[in-house]
Amino acid sequence: MRCLLAALNAKYIHSNLGVYSLKAYGEKQVPGLLVEIGEYTINHQMDQVLQDLYLRRPDFLGFSCYIWNISYVLELGRDLSRLLPHTAIWLGGPEVSWRAEELMAEEPWIAGVMAGEGEATFAELMKVLTEEKGGLKDVDGIVWRRGDTIVRNRPRAPISMDELPFCYDRLEDFKNRIIYYESSRGCPFSCSYCLSSIDKSVRFRSLETVKRELDFFLDHGVPQVKFIDRTFNCKKSHSMAIWNHILRHDNGVTNFHFEISADLLDEEELELLGKMRPGLVQFEIGVQSTNPKTLAAIRRKTDLKRLENAVAAINRAHNIHQHLDLIAGLPHEDYESFRRSFDGVYRMRPEQLQLGFLKVLSGSYMMEAAEEYGLVYRGCPPYEVLRTRWLSYDEVIRLKGVEEMVEVYYNSRQFTETIEALTEEFDGPFRCFEALADYYGRKGLSGMSHSRLARYEILYRFVQEQGFDGAKYRDLLITDLYLRENAKSRPFFAPDLREHKEELRRFYSGRKTRQSIHAEPLEDGRILVFDYNCRDPLTGNAAVREERRENGSRPPHKLESQGIEG
Repeated sequence: MRCLLAALNAKYIHSNLGVYSLKAYGEKQVPGLLVEIGEYTINHQMDQVLQDLYLRRPDFLGFSCYIWNISYVLELGRDLSRLLPHTAIWLGGPEVSWRAEELMAEEPWIAGVMAGEGEATFAELMKVLTEEKGGLKDVDGIVWRRGDTIVRNRPRAPISMDELPFCYDRLEDFKNRIIYYESSRGCPFSCSYCLSSIDKSVRFRSLETVKRELDFFLDHGVPQVKFIDRTFNCKKSHSMAIWNHILRHDNGVTNFHFEISADLLDEEELELLGKMRPGLVQFEIGVQSTNPKTLAAIRRKTDLKRLENAVAAINRAHNIHQHLDLIAGLPHEDYESFRRSFDGVYRMRPEQLQLGFLKVLSGSYMMEAAEEYGLVYRGCPPYEVLRTRWLSYDEVIRLKGVEEMVEVYYNSRQFTETIEALTEEFDGPFRCFEALADYYGRKGLSGMSHSRLARYEILYRFVQEQGFDGAKYRDLLITDLYLRENAKSRPFFAPDLREHKEELRRFYSGRKTRQSIHAEPLEDGRILVFDYNCRDPLTGNAAVREERRENGSRPPHKLESQGIEG
């Protein structure tokens, strides 16, 4: 039997651990089974994906289904069922596990669904289909068709994490792509919007196995390993052992990404994390809201003060990139409450602040409570909230504008000096991004693709309209422009450097290339010298030396956030 597992990823750099894990486990358990992998992205032309799947002509085709790809999977499945009527098409993954019966009733071409954890289910299903021993009625964890009846078998019992084979023996298949790795499954928390809350038990891969597999990545210089554990640090002995191991065996190249609960970190853990090479690890931290009533409603236990202290301690060490998340559309969170949550998280100064929107997932408690909370959400994936009892759709639209501005002007890290000063001009950071979103809307700039240079010019025009100090913000914007790179093009508001040719000559004399530094005269009386051979190991920004010009006054804005020398 020719078996093909297909994955439609969001981007090329992503890989799908699920299909590789099914393949590795299935081939280990079923003698003679050979499983092909087909990985594509949702950015491919679906006609090209359809052609490739058709030309492979599998007897069994399994799709890995998530909220970001289910529409494409259903489109492909409908067409393939007509082109390959003898191919059994099965689905699996979180997007289909909890609504399998509904989906199979709507889509008669679906032969079955593997619900929940898939490795053992897939292996047993392959035994039945290839060896023709037993029947589908005996395979735990599937939903299947018995004539005109759709049958859900009993759930699959979880297997030991150490039974799962290592999937990355052929690293050439993952060149230039993120490696996803799991050292545990399950989550001890009960967040009402998350499917992981359904199974509160947590299973861990043995530390000996994890260390051996991490050494494989380190020995091969893999650029990034992204742990997909739902709350990596829920068991201190486990997380500490892994962090100690990667610290001792750091190869100077590999980065490890972890999703953690920062309020669980204690002094011992923070001390260890403070020893990490800048860039060795990075954290994703779900705050979601700072409204206590909201946190109680979504069943999320968070000690906000401890979380804030932990984030601050990590910031002081300046060696770990922190990505903090907020979710708009949660119960009891109106527009003003969300503004306060945003400002509270923003002032923790993460490297990235993700403003996401509630997704009402099948099987989650949030879907069960949709009527109580007045949740209106999209009828198609990703089932994003449109309005709630506390938040109107007009306000959701406004928050979408704020989200865009945060992505462009904060998360890009291209405007750090300017935005730090600009947010101080408003009654809190949220009001700054809200005003920017309003400006983009009035000028017809939203939803468009703008060059990096254009973003600087738009921001300068916004500053002008607001009536803020133009000279101050010209200096800040120019500083931000050259922190990242020795830009060849300059915005319209930048001074003509030809007028300062003699003044700047001394900074370039004796250098083989002028690309290694850039000297910029500012209106406040300083000259900033950017050194691109010496960069901040965490941010990648150029080191900056500040020099005084003749008759220069003290600068009105001290650039402390970049560690600029005075």
